[in-house]
Amino acid sequence: MDRDYITRNKTRPVKVGKLTIGGGNPVWVQSMTQTRTKDIDATVKQIDELEKVGCEIIRVTAMDIESAKTLGEIKKQINIPLVVDIHFQYLIALEAIKQGVDKVRINPGNIGSKDKVQAVVKACKEKNIPIRIGINMGSLEKDLFFQYGKFGIARVMIESAIRYIKILEDLKFFDIVVSLKGSDTMITRETHLMFAKRYHYPLHVGITEAGPSLAGIVKSAVGIGSILAEGIGDTIRVSTTSDPLEQVKIAWEILKSLKLRQKGVEIISCPTCGRTEIDLIGLAKKVEKILANVDAPIKVAVMGCVVNGPGEASFADIGICGGKNQAVIFKKGKVVKVIQEKDALPIFIEEIRKVLIEKGYSDKIKNIKIKIL
Repeated sequence: MDRDYITRNKTRPVKVGKLTIGGGNPVWVQSMTQTRTKDIDATVKQIDELEKVGCEIIRVTAMDIESAKTLGEIKKQINIPLVVDIHFQYLIALEAIKQGVDKVRINPGNIGSKDKVQAVVKACKEKNIPIRIGINMGSLEKDLFFQYGKFGIARVMIESAIRYIKILEDLKFFDIVVSLKGSDTMITRETHLMFAKRYHYPLHVGITEAGPSLAGIVKSAVGIGSILAEGIGDTIRVSTTSDPLEQVKIAWEILKSLKLRQKGVEIISCPTCGRTEIDLIGLAKKVEKILANVDAPIKVAVMGCVVNGPGEASFADIGICGGKNQAVIFKKGKVVKVIQEKDALPIFIEEIRKVLIEKGYSDKIKNIKIKIL
C-alpha cells in the first residue's frame, strides 16, 4: 500500500465483523445489493459475485420484519461483513441485531421515541454492533434547513449529524460510523472537510444518486477522489445507476488512481494520435478483458507508437507499442522483443505470464482469460 503523499486522518477504530474501519486501516470498498433481501438465494448469489470483484463490506435493506429474519441465514452463507439498512421501524432494527448483523445503518432521529432508540442502542452494545448514522442531502430535517439553510446545505448536514451523534453519545454509545452523502460533489466535499475538523468518527464516503453511465463515473471519481485526497474517508461506495459489480470496480479504480490501494493489474494506455499505426483501442480492450481477473499489482502498458511508448511508460513492468505492421515489447522502458503485429496479442500475453512468474505471482496465471476472445 502506497500512501506517500496522502496522510490519512486517524479516526476512531470501529470493528465491523472481521474488519476494522478507521484507525489508519485501509479504505474498504462497500456496496449494496439490488435483490429483494427476502430472496435469500438471490441475495447470497449477488453478494458472492460482488466479493469476487472486490467488495469487502456489503449492505442490504430490511424493509420489514420478514426481511430482517432472513439476515442470519444470509450471514451464514457469506464471507464479508453484513450491514443492514433500517428506516423508521426500531423493531426491524432489533430483529436485525438479533440475527447477528455486523453493523446497523439508522438515523436515531427517525427511529421514534427515546425509549425506542435506547432499546436499539442497548441491543447493539450487548452484541458489539456499531451504528452508522446516515445523513443524506436530499432528506434533511426541515427545522435545521429553516435555521441554517442560509449558511448552505453543508452546514445543515453537519448540524443534522451533530444532532444524531449527540443522541448516541448521551447513551454512552461511541461505536459510530457517519456518512454525509449528497448528489452535489462540492457540497459533499465541503461537508466532509467541516466534519473531519470536529469529529474523529470514521466516515463512509460516497456521492449519492451519482447518475448513470459516464456521468455517474465522473461524478463519483471527482467527489470521492477529492475527499480521499484530503486524507478523509474510511470506507467508500460508488452509487452509480448501474450493475453493482461495476460500482465496485469503479471504487477500486478510484483507490488505485490515488495510490491508496492496489487490486488487479493496472493498465496504462495512451489516447492514440496520428502516429498510431495499429488498432490500439481494440488491443487495449482485449488486454484489459484478458487480465480482468488477475489480482496482481503489476503495471501493463499498451501504447500507440515507439516515439513515446517505452519512454512515457518506462515505469511499467511490461508494455507493448506499435509500428507499421510491427509491435515492440518493452520492460521498464527497455525494448526486449520486436514482433509482427498479427502475433502481438498472444506473444504479449505470454510475456505478461513471465512477468507474473518473475514477481512471484505464478498462482495468478490461471486467471488469465485468453479463451474469451
